[in-house]
Formats: sequence, structure tokens, C-alpha cells
Amino acid sequence: MGDIAISSAVRENLSSLQSTADLLSRTNNRLSTGLKVSSPIDNPTSFFTAQGLTNRASDLSTLQDDVGLAVETLNAAAAGIDSLSTLVEQAKSTANSALNTKIKSNDFASTSSFAAGSALFTGLSGVVSLDTLEITVDGATTTITATSTLTVSGFASRLNDISGVTASLSGTSLSVSATNGREVTVANGTNNLADDLGLAGTYDNGTNRDSFVTDYNNLLDQIDQLAADASFNGVNLLDGNSLTAKFNEDGSSSLTISGVTFDANGLSLSDTTTSAFGSDAGINSVVSALDSATNTLRTQSSTFGNNLAVVENRQNFTDSLIGVLERGAGALTLADTNVEGANLLALQTRQSLGTTALSLSSQSDQAVLSFIR
Repeated sequence: MGDIAISSAVRENLSSLQSTADLLSRTNNRLSTGLKVSSPIDNPTSFFTAQGLTNRASDLSTLQDDVGLAVETLNAAAAGIDSLSTLVEQAKSTANSALNTKIKSNDFASTSSFAAGSALFTGLSGVVSLDTLEITVDGATTTITATSTLTVSGFASRLNDISGVTASLSGTSLSVSATNGREVTVANGTNNLADDLGLAGTYDNGTNRDSFVTDYNNLLDQIDQLAADASFNGVNLLDGNSLTAKFNEDGSSSLTISGVTFDANGLSLSDTTTSAFGSDAGINSVVSALDSATNTLRTQSSTFGNNLAVVENRQNFTDSLIGVLERGAGALTLADTNVEGANLLALQTRQSLGTTALSLSSQSDQAVLSFIR
């Protein structure tokens, strides 16, 4: 090429066409990729700044997945507390039903008649001093011994001293009942004192509250099971697990949510017994514990609610921040397709004009060729 002489006009037009071709190539690349800066060669400062912004946006997007899991874990705990509250209310309803079930004691009376002030063995065939009988209620057995000085009224007093037993004299008949409505068994001990007094036997004392005990304890078992099942992604805030939600790349901004143990024991609730439900005071004590458990659940629900609000707020903020970072990176690297489209049209026009100019510039050389001919 160095040996070929080209006129200055042709050379200038050729150079212009080459420059236009380079610009066309760059414009087409921007339109096809959508980027005005696609490599450090295009603009090192813009390229690396945009890359830093994009990398941070990507890191925050990854954190958003973990934050989303934290939100669902808190939602699972909140749902668990709502269900636990329902079970506690059911247990309270069961206790109140027991409390409203008034015990009906059906008295049973001796078949023997005797004077209140007389000794037990006076006038009663077969009764001997030191004879014994055994009275059983609530699984506890008490032995009473007939002595020469023990009167019928004194015997009744001995019966009244037994927990859960009431005895009274009505005329010449001795009546016995269980204050908690359960069965009472009177049996012979030494010799046949129970038979001689006309009290031997097992007596169904009427209405009691035992059926409510089983229902109540079953509800506490359900509380244990529900608390153990309130997990999400392996984290159970109702079973003592804690959760840390990280809000930035290095973890310097985070929220640690402390878990609680909300099984029956953690709520200070325990299985009750027939003896506890055998008295109004015992049931009222259970109801008081249930009220305390309800307050504990409500307080923790409020705490988890506040934590959830914080996590969701940071989640929304991070979404907005990711958008800002991506827009910032785009402003540095993205091409304006409207501008690039106009540039392409202008360059195509320039290329067409350049080709025409090159043709005109070569006409003088062609005139010299005609003269030579």
C-alpha cells in the first residue's frame, strides 16, 4: 500500500469512511448489548464503580433470601402462639367446667342402731374392744380401732378426721360420705367391726370431677406436641431455638431473636390429679396458672410481633437499596437506546455521504485517465 499514491482528497474521504465505520461498529455493539461501558477499555472508572455497585446489590439479594426465611420463621412462631393460646383457653374451659360441676355426695348409713354417747361395743353384738375397720377413699386407707372408751359420736369424729370423709349421726343411724364424690370402701380389719356396725361395703358416692382430669391432661399433651411442631427451616422459636437475621454484607447490622420454651412445663403448667380437681380451691389454683400462661403467651406474641415488624422493615429497605444500587450501576454502564438509535441513523447517513464524496474525489483521477487515452 505504501507504494500506491492516493490523492489527498481520496485519502481524506477514505479516512472519514474508516472513522464512520468504527463509530457504526461501536453504536451497533451498544444497541446489541444495551451497554455503553462493557469492559474496562470503554471507561475504567465507570466500569469498576458499576461492578462494585452490582456486586453489593448481588450480596444484598442473597441476604434477602435469609431475611425472607427469618420472616417465615417468625410467622410460624406467631401461628404457634395463637394455637397455644387456643389450647390454653380450652384447658381453662375444662377446668371451669369441672368447677361448675358441683359434687353430689350420696350418703350411706349404717344398718345398726345405737346411741350417740354409748361405747361402740355397747348393744352391738360381736363388737369387741380393739376390733378394727379400714376405710379407704382416694386410694388412702385409714384404720380405726374400737376401744372401751370410744363412743359412737367419738367414732364419727374419727371418721371426720379422715381427709375427704364426712360422717354424722342422725338419730340412731351413722351416715358416711366422701366430700369429693368418689367411692368409699369400708372393710373389716381385725374381726368384723365393719359388719357389726352395718357399714361394710364399697359405696359409689355420686358425682365427681375425675373425667375432667383426663381431658385437662390430654390438652397439656397437645400443648407439648404443638410447641415441638412450630418449626420452620429447622428453627423453632417455641422450643428454645434462637434466630439471627443479618441485614448487611458483613453482619454488622443484624437482629437476634431469642427463642422461648413454650411446652406445658415452660408455661408453668403441669398434669393435674383427681385430688387437685376434687376441691374448688385446687381447681382455682389450676385456673390461676392457666391465666398466667395466657399472659405469658400474649407478652411473647407482642415481642415476636415487634421483631417481625423490624425484620420486614429491613427487608423492604434492602429491596429499595438494591434498586438504588442497580440504577446507579445502570447509569454508569447502560446505553441510551434512543440516543444510540439516532447515532446509528446519523452514521449511516454519514457513511452514504462519505461513499458519494469518495466517488466524486476519484473522478479527477479518472479524468486524467481519459486524457491519457
